[in-house]
Amino acid sequence: MTDASDARVVVERRGHLLLIGLNRPEKRNAADFAMLQQLALAYGQLERDPDLRVGVVHALGEHFTAGLDLADIGPRLGPEGLEMVPEGGINPWQVDGTALSKPVVIAVQGTCLTLGIELMLASDIVVAAESTRFGQIEVSRGILPFGGATIRFPRAAGWGNAMRWLLTGDLFDAREAHRLGLVQEIAPNGRELHRAIELAERIAAQAPLAVQATLANARLALREGAAAAEAELQPALARLAGSTDARIGMEAFLTRTEAVFEGR
Repeated sequence: MTDASDARVVVERRGHLLLIGLNRPEKRNAADFAMLQQLALAYGQLERDPDLRVGVVHALGEHFTAGLDLADIGPRLGPEGLEMVPEGGINPWQVDGTALSKPVVIAVQGTCLTLGIELMLASDIVVAAESTRFGQIEVSRGILPFGGATIRFPRAAGWGNAMRWLLTGDLFDAREAHRLGLVQEIAPNGRELHRAIELAERIAAQAPLAVQATLANARLALREGAAAAEAELQPALARLAGSTDARIGMEAFLTRTEAVFEGR
């Protein structure tokens, strides 16, 4: 694992996975400007490298994140908000019009506040330790959620369920997060990352182009509606049918062997 005394985010390649770890445990992984930039660069690395198929986001220490380090971030807020994505990076919250084309699985534990929930909402599968505590507490700090919670939380949980937590700033537990659809699986404490990696490896074993096309069409439906996604289904199918991976998949089906996909 890549590590350095000043690294706010550490990355590790594990086969076709990129493990992305928040690394400020002494501050409960509160995100300062350096962490935001390094996280964006890690997402950019995941996007660009054709050998990487799935990202796994996790956090070192007892807590996923205590949210923004407002003492560091506050003075950086300008008239246009917060500019945090360096060249080569991708906004991990994907609220600037640029979407990651590859899936992300997240493992959370301990405290998971504000931008942590928004990072979950911007990802694809979330595994939470059973003792995790969540909170969308921006209204208690005089600001609003600006990483996508106002858009994605109501969509995931329903309007009233989302407003119950967005407008009060109250904390809730992993069971409630699972009921709301923010979390897909609850794992025993200390096993959440292991389970997230298992799921990521399962995804990485599938045909990468097919995974990305499935993800893209589902996101198209959310952003532009069912009609736009429907119009793209047959063209996407035709593109995939001519791929090497489609041939590999068919041969594996006919010979009853396990497919080893190449991503082309």
